[in-house]
Amino acid sequence: MAEVLVYVDHVDGAVRKPTLELLTLARRIGEPVAVAVGAGAAETAAALAEHGAVKVLTNDAAEFADYLVVPKVDALQAAYEAVQPAAVLVPSSAEGKEIAARLAVRIKSGIITDAVDLEAGAEGPVATQSAFAASFTTKSRISQGTPVITVKPNSAAVEAAPAAGAVEALAVSFSDAATGTKVTARTPRESTGRPELTEAAIVVSGGRGVNGAENFAIIEALADSLGAAVGASRAAVDAGWYPHTNQVGQTGKSVSPQLYIASGISGAIQHRAGMQTSKTIVAINKDAEAPIFDLVDYGVVGDLFEVVPQLTEEVNTRKG
Repeated sequence: MAEVLVYVDHVDGAVRKPTLELLTLARRIGEPVAVAVGAGAAETAAALAEHGAVKVLTNDAAEFADYLVVPKVDALQAAYEAVQPAAVLVPSSAEGKEIAARLAVRIKSGIITDAVDLEAGAEGPVATQSAFAASFTTKSRISQGTPVITVKPNSAAVEAAPAAGAVEALAVSFSDAATGTKVTARTPRESTGRPELTEAAIVVSGGRGVNGAENFAIIEALADSLGAAVGASRAAVDAGWYPHTNQVGQTGKSVSPQLYIASGISGAIQHRAGMQTSKTIVAINKDAEAPIFDLVDYGVVGDLFEVVPQLTEEVNTRKG
């Protein structure tokens, strides 16, 4: 069976969930070969093997931490040349898409970004995408070169499938461009204890209707009761009520959780583009004509300041 490269997103050896999803999808089209680079790369092997990686190619050179993006592209290109895979899969983060695009240019291959599903086809892997704010679903395949595909988080259920996971050192020759952009400082992100927005199974978002930064405590309380991430609309972010890192939408982050709860969000196309692929959508809005109600599975017409606290209380009661 042909081998499929999977680029590993990890933090000091802790493999992030989107990578485990990629391994599940990779097994549909071949044998997954994982590529892990940076500090702790070798420590990813156990988790990767548990989820189907037949091999784990590792390199922990300092360049991956000291410089941006290009060293990682060099590593993925080295793995591509060593393995000659049937496809290359990369998580659909901002960095992941840049890595994938640069690799596709180098190996003269087509690229598909933000896939939400993947299946084997007679002429190569077939990727499913949601287009035009999920108004359409398309199926695409690469017609030139080795397919390079980025996949959105929460697109596949993680499935364990133990494999050999043999660890092999990956030889990487860094290009002249690798040292073009140096990291001069890092500031640790303050942890909220909540899931990462793009990876969360449940997301609770607030919009213009929240009417102030101080009122986001209501949204956070509901999110915490559900073990959810907190999102915000562009209007709320632009008003300074919540950080841009939590913005859901076309100019923010795209999410695809099992459950998305929109509170005080009208449903402008910019916001819909970032959350419309959510499996179940619930909206709370006092305007019965709000566009958000056109795409929801469940809608509550009411004042979020009355509805959300009651919902939080009910969730906590049932948990108890």
